[in-house]
Amino acid sequence: MTAGFSVWLNLLRAGAAFVVLISHWAYPRFTDGRWAWVRDYNLGSDAVVLFFVLSGFVIAYAAYEKDTSFSAFAFARGTRLWSVALPAILLTYGLDQLGAYLWPQSYAGWWYAPQELGTMLVLGLTFSNEWMGLATRLGTNGPWWSLSYEVAYYALFAIAFYMGGVRRVALLTLCALLVGPVILLLMPCWLMGVWLYRRVTSNDVPDPGLGKYYAVLPVVFYGLLQALGLPMHLMVLTEALVGPDMPILLRFSDEVLWNTLLAFGVTLHLWGMASVLRSHDLRQLSRPVAWVAGGSFSLYVVHYPLLQFLSGGLGVGSGVVGDMTLLILTIALSLIFAALFERPLPKLRRWIGSAVQAAQTSPSERAQVAKLP
Repeated sequence: MTAGFSVWLNLLRAGAAFVVLISHWAYPRFTDGRWAWVRDYNLGSDAVVLFFVLSGFVIAYAAYEKDTSFSAFAFARGTRLWSVALPAILLTYGLDQLGAYLWPQSYAGWWYAPQELGTMLVLGLTFSNEWMGLATRLGTNGPWWSLSYEVAYYALFAIAFYMGGVRRVALLTLCALLVGPVILLLMPCWLMGVWLYRRVTSNDVPDPGLGKYYAVLPVVFYGLLQALGLPMHLMVLTEALVGPDMPILLRFSDEVLWNTLLAFGVTLHLWGMASVLRSHDLRQLSRPVAWVAGGSFSLYVVHYPLLQFLSGGLGVGSGVVGDMTLLILTIALSLIFAALFERPLPKLRRWIGSAVQAAQTSPSERAQVAKLP
């Protein structure tokens, strides 16, 4: 994987998080309908599909290149997720409780599903809020649904990758039953990222001349298909196949046909970019893009409760200036959150490793070490 392609992946990761933020900020209750056109194209949902493809790529990279065992994989994924998820759940609960007390009218709607703190911690930290049809919204933190999907894909992939024989078959079956068919509907989107990783790292990419077309045409077709309203047509088709209860039964997988087509386009685009960027390393963008992407997880998991809370205090109807104030404050506070919890992850992992190593050392060995000059 070239340096330029790595920069491109980080740029897309940061961009997708920002698109999700903008998609939610455009709700009329936050910005009084001034940016409703953003909602019309459902760009936030499309950005999540991009996340799924990127996630499959990154997890495949971790499994093939870094995490040599199931325990190493679990440690890396667990620390990455929980270091941000725990404070995010606590922040969501705190903001929701305070906001609902100060501005109850702002929280009176489908967007706020009050939960006990214990429920939020259990479902939020196991990422099981969408498993087996639970369909549980964690307060105002609607985006948590996609984490429930992704962690299910992590688990299924890890079982398939690190285990074998009867144990692999049994655990895959058990895990698939546990997460449920609705989540599995979008797993092909995630697996396209795994496929892409295998192609890129085996040097199986288009030649540069053809790669340009792979890189550009999916973007062109995306705009064209959006203009033609294909996402809505495919959702109508899905409803005809599933029945009138489709939105309830499929939840966040209700756009499965469009999402799968979109993931295919994203995969082709990235395959083409892997070829194009062989001759463009983008090193001058590496550090700033990596820094922005390094806070994207935090932006994704805390922006919604921040939007809801801040809008209660700022109100709506104050024009574009008020809209921009809400947006900038949300981004700034999300980046502060990232500085506190997401960016220190390497230090946290080293601390945990040292603590585990110390716990495994016998008292006599520790005493001998203490006597060393």
